[in-house]
Amino acid sequence: MTVTARVPLADLAALLADGTRARFCLALLDGRAWTAGELARHAGVAASTASEHLSLLVRGGILAEERQGRHRYVRLAGPRVAQLIEDLAAHADLAAPAPPPPTLRAASSARAMAAARTCYDHLAGRLGVAVTDALTARGLLRQDTGFALSDDGLAWFAADLGVRLAPRGRRPMAKACLDWTERRHHLAGVAGAVLCATLLERGWVTRIGTGRALRVTAPGARALEDLLGLKSVESAGSEAAAGSRP
Repeated sequence: MTVTARVPLADLAALLADGTRARFCLALLDGRAWTAGELARHAGVAASTASEHLSLLVRGGILAEERQGRHRYVRLAGPRVAQLIEDLAAHADLAAPAPPPPTLRAASSARAMAAARTCYDHLAGRLGVAVTDALTARGLLRQDTGFALSDDGLAWFAADLGVRLAPRGRRPMAKACLDWTERRHHLAGVAGAVLCATLLERGWVTRIGTGRALRVTAPGARALEDLLGLKSVESAGSEAAAGSRP
């Protein structure tokens, strides 16, 4: 008699194989907590259906939940889960590129996502890759032996950006994350999260609508040019955002 052992990888694959659950996970890559109702509307499913899917994802360790009154909030369980979802999205796009957007609105949204977006809690898209390249060119970030901030990089965060970096558990200070639109790596880890949070807090980038797409503001464009020598980031983000949902 042959006994088939339980395979955790197969269980994980089954969790993410459903289209609705995959859409939930991709939406939650914005790093924020969503209510079950918001995710249901986003995926175009009934609230009861969304609740069943979310329960599976929570039990499977993909999502974490918190209840406040009648509302059920869910978020990705952590950076490692976010990295997994982003890596799978990148691999899927390489294996079978998505068809052209069917509407002008969808095309505008896709352009905005490609220009600048959040990848869980760090910058992605052309902006994320451009910032990563600028940090590397200035000797602040090393990529020759894996992603690592140099001593000058740590000093830049403290002196130029005005933020001191501190270790957060087992999360690496700097980590490479494959960008699924640019096919190159952008900066993740503690440094990537702090950089993204700082840009948002100072109004140098703003969210477009309720999604992951970002727009570089005029003050942000000036700050990025002063800090990293980046040019034309404002126009790239603004043009992509022009036709997307306000």
